[in-house]
Amino acid sequence: MEILSQMWSFLGLLTVLQNVLPSQLLSLLHSFYESLQDLFSPYSYFEIPEFNGYCGVDVNDLYRHVNLYLNSVNPASTCRRLSLSRSKSSNRISFTVAPNHTVQDSFNGHSLSWTHHVDTVQESLEEKRSFTLKLPKRHRQTLLSPYLDHVTSRAEEFERISRERRLFTNNGHGSYESGWVSVPFRHPSTFETLALEPELKKQIMEDLTAFANGKEFYHRVGRAWKRGYLLYGPPGSGKSSLIAAMANHLCYDVYDLELTKVTDNSELRALLIQTTNRSIVVIEDIDCSVDLTADRILKTTRTKRSSHPSSIKDMVSRSGNGEENGRVTLSGLLNFTDGLWSCCGEERIIVFTTNHRENVDPALVRCGRMDVHVNLGTCGTHAFKVLAKNYLGIESHALFDVVESCIRSGGALTPAQIGEVLLRNRGNVDLAMKEVVSAMQAKILAGGGAHREVMECDEIVVTRSPESVVVVGSPENWDSSPGKYGGRKRKEGSKSNFLVRLRSLTKSDSGRRGV
Repeated sequence: MEILSQMWSFLGLLTVLQNVLPSQLLSLLHSFYESLQDLFSPYSYFEIPEFNGYCGVDVNDLYRHVNLYLNSVNPASTCRRLSLSRSKSSNRISFTVAPNHTVQDSFNGHSLSWTHHVDTVQESLEEKRSFTLKLPKRHRQTLLSPYLDHVTSRAEEFERISRERRLFTNNGHGSYESGWVSVPFRHPSTFETLALEPELKKQIMEDLTAFANGKEFYHRVGRAWKRGYLLYGPPGSGKSSLIAAMANHLCYDVYDLELTKVTDNSELRALLIQTTNRSIVVIEDIDCSVDLTADRILKTTRTKRSSHPSSIKDMVSRSGNGEENGRVTLSGLLNFTDGLWSCCGEERIIVFTTNHRENVDPALVRCGRMDVHVNLGTCGTHAFKVLAKNYLGIESHALFDVVESCIRSGGALTPAQIGEVLLRNRGNVDLAMKEVVSAMQAKILAGGGAHREVMECDEIVVTRSPESVVVVGSPENWDSSPGKYGGRKRKEGSKSNFLVRLRSLTKSDSGRRGV
């Protein structure tokens, strides 16, 4: 009892002193006490406020990284009290350390702790928030900088995978402050659900992973940190689904660029500047969006001698200059994909899609612009089994051998065609399989590979065998039929045997090789 009475007397004396002594003297005594505490304490303390400076306007990015980092390590196991929250647009629960509570952490065999301080500003409803890092004093010189780098790296990775992804499209006002409008991107397509051959999935995923982890590599070799993909194949072959799976795999935003809404090259550059890092820029049906070959045809015509110069003059007056007529030119699109303006951001993927590869100008898809060419055609056996598992929930069936025989005989269908049959009959597995076989047999009887239909890719019947769907390189490596820009017609001994040239343009420092 005597000890308690002495404690109460001491607290009463402190209260009296606080009311009697000047505030400047109290502040000086408090500083002196903290100095003594720091002198004899074996720990060092570092405060990270929510805002920089005294005005409280500039947000401290390190404070945000610490908050994200503590979310990523799940502090529930080391902190007694947490604040939980969840936004309307996300199913993820966010953790926040409760005011004046501590979270324990470890790094390189050392114990550290974070304390979340929340103080109410006098005569104001505002709160002053900060994190205090406590670490061993004897190791602070060698521990502080690597640990903060670790916190920042872990926070950025957590933010990338946990943030809400967006799907953007241009609104026709690219020259203004914001030329894009967006909605939440919630496409369910993943590489697990895609109807692709296993080797193709592995190649694409390894290439994407090597690209995402290749920051130091791209900086070291002096290349812009970007990657180009050309996806080609008949309608319904899964080009859009593959783009969505790529975005979900990398946790990137998607920018769907509609070229018909872009007035000229200047607006195209403005739209590129407004895109963010870690994004996929998509231009679908590149051969049909705008007439990108008018400039090339015009230049060729000007160099030819003609006995009717007036006809050339009329053509020039009709075509004119792209910038003068206010349209996107081939030169502008080339600069968009591989010019100086293409390096205004980092970690960006550009994807072109087309139904007819031979109609795309070779300058657009050469090495350095479109690094990886992916041929998506009709379903092979394994791709069909993926669809059957997704739609019907089966991994084997008595008609699988019949389907495989039909595919070998030229009756292969696109994923969209098979998916529609399976979706319509998903309640009856046997009926669904019979309808798929009937559709394949009907295609064989109608001519199969001999009669070219819209569902097939020009003069080559494309099946999704692991050896025949990825080409890395320039158009000179294509084995295509004669098209708009010429080409070599190659006779195939079998419908599923194609020459494939694989070459990796992205190699990580650890020796990982992409597609």
